[in-house]
Amino acid sequence: MDTKSLDRALLAVFAIFGLNGMIFASWAARIPAAAQALGIGSAGVGLLLLFSAVGSVTSLPLAGALAQRVGTANAVRVGGLLASSAALVIAAGLAWSSIPLTAGGLLIFGAGIGLWDVAMNLEGTEVEHGLKRTVMPKFHAAFSGGAFIGAMIGAVLSAVGVSLPLHLIGIVAVAVVLVILVPRAFLPDSPALEHGEAVARPSSFGAWKEGRTLLIGVVVLGAALTEGAANDWVAKATVDGLQASETAGAVMFGIFVAAMTATRWFGARLIDSLGRVRALRLCMGASLVGLVLFVVAPTLWLAAVGVILWGIGAALGFPMGMSAAGDDPVHAAGRVSVVSTLGYTAFFVGPPVLGFLGELWGVRNALLVVGAAILLSIVFAPVAAERGKAEQGAKDPAV
Repeated sequence: MDTKSLDRALLAVFAIFGLNGMIFASWAARIPAAAQALGIGSAGVGLLLLFSAVGSVTSLPLAGALAQRVGTANAVRVGGLLASSAALVIAAGLAWSSIPLTAGGLLIFGAGIGLWDVAMNLEGTEVEHGLKRTVMPKFHAAFSGGAFIGAMIGAVLSAVGVSLPLHLIGIVAVAVVLVILVPRAFLPDSPALEHGEAVARPSSFGAWKEGRTLLIGVVVLGAALTEGAANDWVAKATVDGLQASETAGAVMFGIFVAAMTATRWFGARLIDSLGRVRALRLCMGASLVGLVLFVVAPTLWLAAVGVILWGIGAALGFPMGMSAAGDDPVHAAGRVSVVSTLGYTAFFVGPPVLGFLGELWGVRNALLVVGAAILLSIVFAPVAAERGKAEQGAKDPAV
């Protein structure tokens, strides 16, 4: 594997992660506009988001098999084109004020994003192995950076009066071209993938019986819910709770994503210096403080301070949980599978549930439920501690 191919693949994976984030944020940042176009409240938005969640959760178990059959580059293309096609359906649903059409589009959109997400992470892992250094957190920072750009595009288009359907059509035109061309720079698939050979993998069922693995899943569940709730509800909570404009809501979402992006880019040093447990508790504690501040803040600027703390705290919980689940290479596949399932389920399903609660209590007040999940992550943080380093060091003098 030559250096030039690795460098090209590295840049391509960065671009694909960023594009995925931009597509996601193009919808998330303008949820208030969608609610207005369809004439629905928080419960209605929650139901719509549930369609997207069902699509994503359903597609996640199938994504690995698809990548194995057609390769990661083609799997990214399938997911990207599916999500782009769904965005056109969503645009039509909003233009015609059709809730069923919009819901159907979101179901397909969620499935496409789920396929795309798993495939790009698989390619990122291959690039990381080739480089022999950790780059996955920075790939996720690229996702957050793309989401920030998408949120800012949404804010600008909202400010100048561009409708959400037209916004989505423009984004799709860009996404289709890039999602077809950029994966050409991905690394070649292994011979096993190219010829469809079966690869033996440990079953993940046994990991579902492991107490430590399940508790790591609880930690990641809290972190994922913290991030997912902000992605889907910060913009609308700003509009509804602070009587702010749609533009201000999109900007607030952008602030959250910017805080996450910066923390993911530079956060590895924090983890290395403090260790996982202390870093995890520090991050989740910052999220809790930021969440509460956002909920109770009487002004936009104070709410923005809360959103910054919320974003900083939400950035590293998921990757630290993945690292903890993969500490033992022999059992890593099953444990990471369990923890990923719990995390993504919370990420996709939790926010729609908050929508129903928001109808009863108001969106900002409903977000306090996330605080309970954050507290669980803080309490169970010790299960994510690094394991086996002392033993490994004793066996390997080079460590």
